[in-house]
Amino acid sequence: MAPSLFSSLHKDIAWRILARVPKRSYPVLACVSKNLRSLVRSPEIHKIRSLLRKDSLYICFMHKTNGVHTPHWFTLRRSTENSNHFVSVVDLAFPDPNEPMPSIIACGPEIFFISGSFVPSSTVWIFDSRTGEFRQGPSMNEEHLFKSVGLVGSKIYVVEGYVNDEIHHQAESFDVKTQTWERAPSPELEGSFLATANVSLDRKVCKLMAAGDVAVFYDTRDGSCEVFDLPKDKWWRTGVCVMDNVMYVYYARFGLMWYDTGVKLWRVVNRLDGLKKVRGVAMAEYYGKMAFLWREYGVVGGAMKEVWCRMIALERSEEGISGTAESGQLMGSVPRGFRLQHCLSVSE
Repeated sequence: MAPSLFSSLHKDIAWRILARVPKRSYPVLACVSKNLRSLVRSPEIHKIRSLLRKDSLYICFMHKTNGVHTPHWFTLRRSTENSNHFVSVVDLAFPDPNEPMPSIIACGPEIFFISGSFVPSSTVWIFDSRTGEFRQGPSMNEEHLFKSVGLVGSKIYVVEGYVNDEIHHQAESFDVKTQTWERAPSPELEGSFLATANVSLDRKVCKLMAAGDVAVFYDTRDGSCEVFDLPKDKWWRTGVCVMDNVMYVYYARFGLMWYDTGVKLWRVVNRLDGLKKVRGVAMAEYYGKMAFLWREYGVVGGAMKEVWCRMIALERSEEGISGTAESGQLMGSVPRGFRLQHCLSVSE
């Protein structure tokens, strides 16, 4: 349907149509016209998707016992318009027992597990959240180790910077539509590309490193890299996400912050003074809002930790970005030794 014809539809009809379009197509639709951009960014479309139960979060806790890392996966799903269920995903068992900590990234309803954490590898496994099954994906062109990953449009980028005790910068991308790997521009950067956390922003893969408090933008178009500072405080690999092309990082001391790319400064999200200062958090987009999860002791000194969640609506204006946090919801409990490792938005 042409944009001009689509704009003639009543908004309620347009929202119901767009709510059934894969969410990964929304950034493209937002570039077509101002009308489509307004429709796909409206809270109404997320309410309809909520009723259709289109989206979910996949949350991974890592437990280390006798030197062995064991992942435990849970999913946060919408049961009613205002209620979520937090349940264990018993069928998400990574097929490769020799790969303890693969790089993980979600694209649409699929989760990609990219091997090469301690030993160079080109292996890729794909988990389909609709069927609950794994399949082996096309192998990368090169074996990679100590890499960063990012999703830009419909392509997954793997950027590497360390092989066989030597700095070795190279990159390749996987086109989800054609299911093929191709070489990407090599990063123009000195030093390793090993990151604590990865997100994508402005067609760039951004690696954040706790050591040194810096972040690096890798431009997927030409390989150029830009380095900028992070606030000097503790943050966690899951305490970062991108929504509407804005990067957010949570700090226990400063609270929720966002990066203003226009002036290249970190700014605090306004109106979140009541947000509890916690440690060990996870953040991801969920039906147009930020799902903010954290752990805390239900009983001091107990063997279990409670997992809580607050939904935060974010709004941008000339003054900056403001947030409105809903009441916290108790999602469930996990053993105290479980550490948040991944938080992924998965959508149809």
